[in-house]
Amino acid sequence: MAKTVTVVKEGKRIWGFSPNIFFLGMVSLLTDVSSEMIFTLVPLFLSNVLGAATTVVGLVGGISDSTDALFRIASGWVSDRIGKRKLLAVLGYSLSTVVKPLMYLASAWGVVVAIRFGDRVGKGIRTSPRDALVAASVSPEERGKGFGLHRAMDTLGAVLGLGIATVIIYLVQGGGLKISLETYRWLVLVGVLPAILAVLVLIIFVRERTSEIGRYPAQGVPQKLSAGFDRRFIIFLVIIAVFTLGKSSDFFVILRAQNLEVPLIQVTLMLVLLNITYSVVSLPAGMLSDKLGRRRLIILGWSIYALVYLGFAIASQIWSVWLLFAVYGIYQGVVEGVARAFVADLVAEGRRGTAYGLYHGVVGLLALPASLIAGWLWDVISPAAPFYFGAALALIAALGLWTLIRE
Repeated sequence: MAKTVTVVKEGKRIWGFSPNIFFLGMVSLLTDVSSEMIFTLVPLFLSNVLGAATTVVGLVGGISDSTDALFRIASGWVSDRIGKRKLLAVLGYSLSTVVKPLMYLASAWGVVVAIRFGDRVGKGIRTSPRDALVAASVSPEERGKGFGLHRAMDTLGAVLGLGIATVIIYLVQGGGLKISLETYRWLVLVGVLPAILAVLVLIIFVRERTSEIGRYPAQGVPQKLSAGFDRRFIIFLVIIAVFTLGKSSDFFVILRAQNLEVPLIQVTLMLVLLNITYSVVSLPAGMLSDKLGRRRLIILGWSIYALVYLGFAIASQIWSVWLLFAVYGIYQGVVEGVARAFVADLVAEGRRGTAYGLYHGVVGLLALPASLIAGWLWDVISPAAPFYFGAALALIAALGLWTLIRE
């Protein structure tokens, strides 16, 4: 097996970070500008334009979140086998870029499912190798900081995308509660451009990098996906599974806002606010996790999530929805990057592609049943029921992480 080297060679730094970290963040920023414009308002497109039922919205959201799971597992494992992260990342980003323009032609929810499937396959192919490339491009002492910057730039892209979407909505249809077909098609046309730029930045500026000398030899990577992992990592996956089962698609957060009669323009601005808080919190949270430990930050984030979901369950005024969207962004900023850095802490370099595949796979595979459960609870009990359920499982997961894993 190749000898592991823990020192990351540095070239000229950008904003105090390695060029790879910065440009991978830029790729995510541009991709999120595109995705937020085209896909964030899909639940309203399905409901308002195509007349789909809430259970169908839940199905589409669940498929969107679950489709990429198996591809994340497979691509992570393959990237460990061949020692190539960038190649798979380019392939994944390119596939998502190719299918996005097809949303302009979508006229039935089945078509939306097919297009979203293609987009998520691309995301599944790229995510695990990209995260492993991020981990290999930063020293262990700054790992939380590196992932924090990546998530901050990713989310800044969401802010910009939603901001552009808000302007387009205002120019095309003005106010109103529902989105029109013409408005959505304009979002697709404009949203494709940054996706193309993202692929170009990835190809030109991001360099392949691992912490191993040479490529990973095939005999150096265990044949079984679960082999060679720390027991704490396996327990973490189980705890993540519990949390994810209660974390329905964010489609339901958007539908809840509309259910409370929030105008469309305000919904998009609330999403902007969510992503601003997410972006602002991500880097400080990552840096704090380098000092205090990842586990504490994840527990804090899940506790915030539980409070937010309880808030969505009992909310009745538009001002409270604004507050909940802002705090929801704090949860995401605290947890998303830190959890990925925690995976790198628990797993050796030569197994990180597979580890990220398993991590994202668990989250993705359980997203479909989570959203189906949420849709059923919404239709059969009440719009508040999915949020009570999600809050309860978040608290259970936080308790499990506190008692079962030590850093």
